[in-house]
Amino acid sequence: MAPFADETLLFEPAEPLPQALPTVFAFPNTYSVGITSLGYQVVWAMLAARPELAVARLFTDAREPLPRSPALVGFSMSWELDYVNVMALLEDLDLPLHAVDRTDEHPIVFGGGPVLTANPEPFAAYFDVVLLGDGEILIDALVNELLEQRDRPRADRLEALAQVPGLYVPQLYAVEYHDPTGPIAAIRPLSDRIPATVSKQTYRGNALSVSTVVTPRAAWENIFMVETVRSCPELCRFCLASYLTLPFRTADLEGSLLPAIDRGLQATNRIGLLGASVTQHPEFDSLLDRLAGTAYEQVRLSVASVRTNTVTEKLARVLASRDCKSITVAVESGSETVRQIINKKLATEAIEQAAVNAKAGGLSALKLYGMAGIPGETPDDIEATAAMMLRLKKAAPGLKLTLGCSTFVPKAHTPFQWFGVNRDAEKRLKLLQKRLRSNGIDFRPESYNWSIIQTLISRGDRRLTPLLELVRAYGVGDTDNPDRVSLGSYRRAFKELRDRVPPLDHYVFRNWDLGEVLPWEHLHGPLPAATLKKHRAEAVALMPDAAVISP
Repeated sequence: MAPFADETLLFEPAEPLPQALPTVFAFPNTYSVGITSLGYQVVWAMLAARPELAVARLFTDAREPLPRSPALVGFSMSWELDYVNVMALLEDLDLPLHAVDRTDEHPIVFGGGPVLTANPEPFAAYFDVVLLGDGEILIDALVNELLEQRDRPRADRLEALAQVPGLYVPQLYAVEYHDPTGPIAAIRPLSDRIPATVSKQTYRGNALSVSTVVTPRAAWENIFMVETVRSCPELCRFCLASYLTLPFRTADLEGSLLPAIDRGLQATNRIGLLGASVTQHPEFDSLLDRLAGTAYEQVRLSVASVRTNTVTEKLARVLASRDCKSITVAVESGSETVRQIINKKLATEAIEQAAVNAKAGGLSALKLYGMAGIPGETPDDIEATAAMMLRLKKAAPGLKLTLGCSTFVPKAHTPFQWFGVNRDAEKRLKLLQKRLRSNGIDFRPESYNWSIIQTLISRGDRRLTPLLELVRAYGVGDTDNPDRVSLGSYRRAFKELRDRVPPLDHYVFRNWDLGEVLPWEHLHGPLPAATLKKHRAEAVALMPDAAVISP
């Protein structure tokens, strides 16, 4: 049975008009993964609700009947390694991989999603248009401009799209380098008719995203997702979810959240509250009271990562009564010094109290997110993380503790974008594993190799395009399992392209000078570079002398 047959739609698709633009909207991964993406669901519903478009969905393992000659092809990209599948799907649609090779006969290919909003440059060659920011604003802007320009030559359409705020047309910008393997010299539009910079567009409404489809074939079976908050007010200095999505926005309780939940319950009893810091919604306590009521007794409730010092016994009790077994908090480090460096305003006592409250409220497990190799971190800070976990085990005996730990990865548009990966991070992950597993604590490190590749792509520029294509030819590894990512394919590609691209160290390990032209210099996030540099300087001032990072 096709996966689409099991779907319960929560919106009304429009009947396409006779002259509707044939459109393909793709997610470059499996149906199960793609349909679980709230961003993909929402954008698909926006497109399908427009009668001027005839929309077919495309995944790597499933598709609706596709038009022979689409006018518009879109991709929602949530994971860096999915670039391999973008290439495969473009080839499957019989389209040139590179935008510059497309003619008037080819569709406009657009891309959006968190990976492309953060830094589209490594993938710029594949997209005619990249949507920088929130789909609530950009999808209609894109479609309206395309409809207005539909009869004009391709070059004219692209130039018109480039005038729309938030629509980035990479081929209309030239990147100059000091030399083939050196820093960027300048990024300029090809003509004075093209804006010199493109700014991310921000939706500021108080009705956030909710699921538009429920299906048992989603990775989270039959879940109705409700975006409770967007962005995060804490501004941890490494965090893309905070800095790139500013300002912090919350869904209105009575006007949006509760009505959305009630609509979702008509299709399923499983509700997921999403957001980077769900419990910091100003009306979260009232929401919790409502969900604790008898009207919601049959609800299965899941909550995304919450701020540690908001884990109350009441929260744990309500979650436990709604078939939730665990709660997840991001602590990053057991070291007070490191938490100050990254602006994690959190005391160790509050972390301990969260564990105590989780157990007292009836939850059986507490999952914590940590990180190794944070700028300014010392080996003593890693020992402090191990000590913190043992302290939690003693404070809440019987509560299952899991520490998921990644390597620090610098992200564009954050104060830590200038820092490279700490070469000792892998060693520090192994030290944590040795300290914790022998004491009965579930330690789950993220692949160090995957962190290297994440950094390569998150700090990458257009010179990576031939490298990524070589890696695809060599074999990227198991894209469903980052532990099996083939770092050897990347090293082999760098070796083959030596003297034509900067070395791996340039992108991954080197601390960039504050005066360097960044690959995304022409793509503006919510905060100016001067503010990010100020926040970075505040972090450096807190680093111990032995760990101070230059420049």
